[in-house]
Amino acid sequence: MTQRFDQAMRAFEPALPLGVAYSGGADSSALLLACARKWPGQVVALHVNHGLQAVAAEFEAHCVNTCARWHIPLHIARVAAQAQPGQSPEDAARIARYKAFDALALVECAGVAIKSIAIAQHADDQVETVLLALSRGAGLAGLSGMPQQWQRAGIDFHRPLLQVAGSVLRTWLAAQGEAFVDDPSNSDTRYTRNHIRAELLPALDRVFPQFRDTFARSARHAAEAQSLLEEVAMEDWAAVVHAPTDLPLIKAVQILSPARQSGVLRWWLKRSYQVIPNAAQLQELRRQVQACTTRGHHIHIKVGEGFVERRGLVLEWFPLRSPG
Repeated sequence: MTQRFDQAMRAFEPALPLGVAYSGGADSSALLLACARKWPGQVVALHVNHGLQAVAAEFEAHCVNTCARWHIPLHIARVAAQAQPGQSPEDAARIARYKAFDALALVECAGVAIKSIAIAQHADDQVETVLLALSRGAGLAGLSGMPQQWQRAGIDFHRPLLQVAGSVLRTWLAAQGEAFVDDPSNSDTRYTRNHIRAELLPALDRVFPQFRDTFARSARHAAEAQSLLEEVAMEDWAAVVHAPTDLPLIKAVQILSPARQSGVLRWWLKRSYQVIPNAAQLQELRRQVQACTTRGHHIHIKVGEGFVERRGLVLEWFPLRSPG
C-alpha cells in the first residue's frame, strides 16, 4: 500500500541541504523521517508555531522531542497569525507561515545554508484545493491546484507528495512505529476544506476510486494551459506597453481580442502590483477600456485594494489612499 510513497521519495531529488516543514502531524512526520533517512546529515526540520491554538505549545514540544530522538536539527519560528478584517484564518496562517519560511531559509545545515524546502501536502490536499477552486468559479490558475515546485526568495520549494494519498502516509508512519500529533482544527467542519475532506472525499472514493489521480491529471492540464496563456500575455505585453512608463497603452489594448485584453491586463496587474482582479472587476475594466474613445474619457475602477485609472494615454493602478 505504501509503494506510491516509496516511489515519490525515490523521485524526489532536491538541492541539498534540505529543510522540511514539520508540524508534528502525520504527513510532515512521514516526509521528515523519509528525507532524513535518504539524506542523513543533510536535512533540518522547520517548525512554525502559529500560536492560534491552546495545543500549539504541546505540538512544539512534540517536535522538539521527536527531532532529538531522530537526531535531526530543529529550527522553530513563532509567528502572529491572527486574521485581519476580511481575511480568512487559513489565508492569515498561510501568509504568516511563508514569511516564517523566508526567515528560516537562512538557517544552515552542516555549515551550509539550506537550498530547498519540502512541504508535505499530498494528493488529498490537491483534490481539496481543486474542489475549492471549482466552488468559487476559478479560472485555469485556480484549477491548476498547488504547484509541485516553485521558487521564493531564492529557495526552491517542493511538494513531493502530491501523488500520494494521506492514508498511505499514515500507514507508512504506523509501520515505523512512530507517533504524531493530530490538529483538532482539522475536524472542524466550519472550515470549508475540512467539510470537503469529511463529506466529499469519502463519496468520491466510493464512486470514483481513482479520483486522486484523475484530479491531479486535470490540475496538470490546467497548469499547462495557464502557462500557455501567460506566454501569450507576455507577448501581448510587448505590443501594448508604453516603454517610458512601463504602463499599458489604452489604444494598443483596444486592438486585442476580448480574451487577450483580459490576459494582458491580468498579467500587468499581477506583475507590476501583485494584484489579482476578480472576474467582475476585469470585465468592467475591459468594458471601460473599450469605451475610452475620446480624449476626455475617464476611467476609474476598483481593482484589488486600489483603483485602475486613466493617465493620459495609459492605464495605471493606485493603492487605496489612507484617510487624511
